[in-house]
Amino acid sequence: MRGSNVLQASQQALSQFVQNTRAGVAPMLAIAAIPLIGAVGAAVDYTRASAARTAFQTALDSTALMLSRTAATQNNAQLQAAATAYLNAIFSRPDTSNVAVTATYSNATGSTITLNGTATTAMDFSGILGVAQVNLHASSTVTWGNTRLRVALVLDNTGSMSSAGKMDALKTATQNLLNQLKDAASDPEDVYVSIVPFSKDVNADPANYDKPWVRWDLWENENGTCSNNSYKTKSSCESHSKTWTPAAHDTWNGCITDRDQNYDTKNTEPTAGAMLFPAEQFNSCPVPVLGLTNNWTTLADKVTAMNPVGNTNQAIGLQWGWQTLTGAPFTVPAVDSNYEYKQVIILLTDGMNTENRWYSRQSSIDSRQEKTCDNIKAAGITIWAVQVNTGRDPTSSVLQYCASDSQKFFLLTSANQIITTFGQIGTALSNLRVAM
Repeated sequence: MRGSNVLQASQQALSQFVQNTRAGVAPMLAIAAIPLIGAVGAAVDYTRASAARTAFQTALDSTALMLSRTAATQNNAQLQAAATAYLNAIFSRPDTSNVAVTATYSNATGSTITLNGTATTAMDFSGILGVAQVNLHASSTVTWGNTRLRVALVLDNTGSMSSAGKMDALKTATQNLLNQLKDAASDPEDVYVSIVPFSKDVNADPANYDKPWVRWDLWENENGTCSNNSYKTKSSCESHSKTWTPAAHDTWNGCITDRDQNYDTKNTEPTAGAMLFPAEQFNSCPVPVLGLTNNWTTLADKVTAMNPVGNTNQAIGLQWGWQTLTGAPFTVPAVDSNYEYKQVIILLTDGMNTENRWYSRQSSIDSRQEKTCDNIKAAGITIWAVQVNTGRDPTSSVLQYCASDSQKFFLLTSANQIITTFGQIGTALSNLRVAM
C-alpha cells in the first residue's frame, strides 16, 4: 500500500477513535497516539528519503562520468543541456520532483567537471509533524587528465605467429589499441607508447652501431676474418696463433642478445662492461624496437612492419619493454609533478620460451623471466600477459606468474580473440585516466 493510502487510513482510524467516547480515556489515548504515529511514519519517510538520496547521488556520478567524454569540446550551454538531459534520463522516481543540476568544467590542472544537483522528495507520514518534503542535495566531481599513461607493447614476432592468422590479428588488435589510447589523450603528453617486437633477440636498430651502450665482444668473435680461412671465429683463430680482423660494426644487423646475468633481469643503465647490451648477428632478427613516442603515425607504421621470424625469448622482450619505460638507451619523456603516471607493460606471446643466450630449456628461461617480472612489478609497473594458445600448449605458468593479478592474464585459443582482448585492455587503460 502506498504511503498516502496508509496515511489516509491512519487518519480515518484516528478520527473514529477520537469520536468514540464510550470510555473517557479514549480521547486522551487518541491524542497521545498522534506523535507515536508521526514518529513511526517519520522513520518510514526517512528510509525512503535516504534511498532517494542514494539513487540521486548515483545518477549524478553517472552523469559526471558520461559528460567527461565530451566536456572539453562543449561550451557552457551545451554542457548544461547535456547534464540536464542525461540526469533526467537516468533518474526518475515518482516520489521525487524539482530535479535540477548545474555543471561546471575546468581545465586548470587536467580536466575537471563538477555537478551540483538538487531535488525534493515528498513525505507521506511526516506531514503530521509539519514536514511535507525533504530537499536533496548532491555533488559529483570527475577529474581526468591528472593521470598519464606510459605503455610498452611487448609483442611476439616469432615464426609461429605466422600460423592461424595470429600475426594479422595482432596487427589489427594493436592498431585498434593504439587508436583507443590516442582517443584517451586529451593532450599529446597524456599517453606515450613504445613497441618491442621480440623473438630470441630484440633489434636495437643497426643505425645505433656507434652508440656506447652496445657491447661488441660476442659479435666480434663471430663476425670477421682470420688470416687462416680455416678458422671462423676469433677464439679459434687466435688460439692457433693467427690474426683475427673483426668486421666493421656498421655491418651489424641491429640484433641484441641477453645481457650478462643478473643485468638481464634489471633495467640498469648500460654504462660499462656487463651492463652493456651485447650485439649479435642473429639471422631471425625482428624489426627494431621503438621507444616511447606519442607520434601515432610512427607507432602505426611500426606495427605494419612487424614480421614473424625466429624462436621465443619472452624475457628479453620484457626487459627491453621495461627499459623503454625507464631510461637509457632510450630517451624517456620528462614527467610533470602535476600529474600521476601509470606505467604498463602488455606482453603477448603465442608460445613457450625456447631459446635465449644461455639456455634452450623452457624451465631455465622461465626462471630468469620470473626474476625480471618480480623486479618490474616491484618498480610499480603493471604487467598484462596474454597467451595465444592455438597449438594446444599447456597454460603458461610463467605468464600467469608475471601478470600483476589474475585478472590481467588472458588465455586465448583463437587469433580473433587477440582483437577483443586488446580492446578490453585498451578500455581498462583508458579508464585509468578517469577518477571519481
